[in-house]
Amino acid sequence: MGFTMNSRERVFAMLDGRPVDHLPLMPITMMFAADQIGEKYGKYALDYRIMVEAQLHTAEKFGFDHVSAITETREAPDCGAYVQYFENQPYAIDESRARLADKKTLKDLRMPDPQSAPHMRDRLMGIALMKERAGKEKIIEGWVEGPCGASADLRGINTLMLDFYDDETFIVELFEFVVELALWFGREQVKAGVDIIGIGDPAASLVGPRIYEEFVWPYEKRLVDGLHQAGARVRLHICGNTRRMLDLIGKLGCDIVDIDSQVPMAEARHLMGPNQVLLGGLDPVRTLEQGTPESVMAALEECHRQAGPRYIVGAGCEITRTTPPENVRALSLYAQTH
Repeated sequence: MGFTMNSRERVFAMLDGRPVDHLPLMPITMMFAADQIGEKYGKYALDYRIMVEAQLHTAEKFGFDHVSAITETREAPDCGAYVQYFENQPYAIDESRARLADKKTLKDLRMPDPQSAPHMRDRLMGIALMKERAGKEKIIEGWVEGPCGASADLRGINTLMLDFYDDETFIVELFEFVVELALWFGREQVKAGVDIIGIGDPAASLVGPRIYEEFVWPYEKRLVDGLHQAGARVRLHICGNTRRMLDLIGKLGCDIVDIDSQVPMAEARHLMGPNQVLLGGLDPVRTLEQGTPESVMAALEECHRQAGPRYIVGAGCEITRTTPPENVRALSLYAQTH
């Protein structure tokens, strides 16, 4: 291209529709990042200092354009959800003791202050440290839970799915609560120094298009708009098959939409239009973990061809911890040569 950019310049240029020196690279890493510095994931997820060290090391080692504060949900445990902690794997919400097993308790649930609630505060401290150490060069990415995911954490995912049919009033009240908390948490992350906030809403892929349009989309839209008003760019990550909702997702106004491997990239491009920045598309297990650098490059080339120029390199979901480093380097090589 005849010019070079640092990571921040590259990502913002892509989002603004300006020329870039090469494609940005923004994969999700959590357990993979912890392993790169020899730390247990349980500590990574609960100690911002370890998370920051792992993110900075991994971004430098593999040429990522961002560092990310994504970990397990921070909002749910600060709302009193019962959590099972493990030494070296993600912690889990104990749905057998769901925080909102009794729907009537929602009216008494107090919204935690992100500045004092321990889990959210830990993320804010991590963001501030990332900004201090890498903010001039790298994109700083925060994270909040989307309405469906956050509600599932508090209610239990199976019970929540039944609530869509059994108690629409409760769904609205619950979504109001979790989205207001996400907006509060998001605003505090902007103050701490984020450039982009990811919205993780994986449970949204489990509902049908009618429920998504009627219940989920309006609250995702409120969240996207509110985060924009706070000064952040927005990345939406919904794991799974979202093919039936792609046109609606394209109307949310997100700066970046992650595309899982179950969704044809060409279909996402067609339904979301030419201006939506798309990210990922690679199967993180069958293609990235189990492939070779050559097959990873070939798969990326096909994703890129289908997505067109408004494309950011990454996988459809988190890079698995057992992914060979040479395959992750293939992501970097493709980005830097295209």
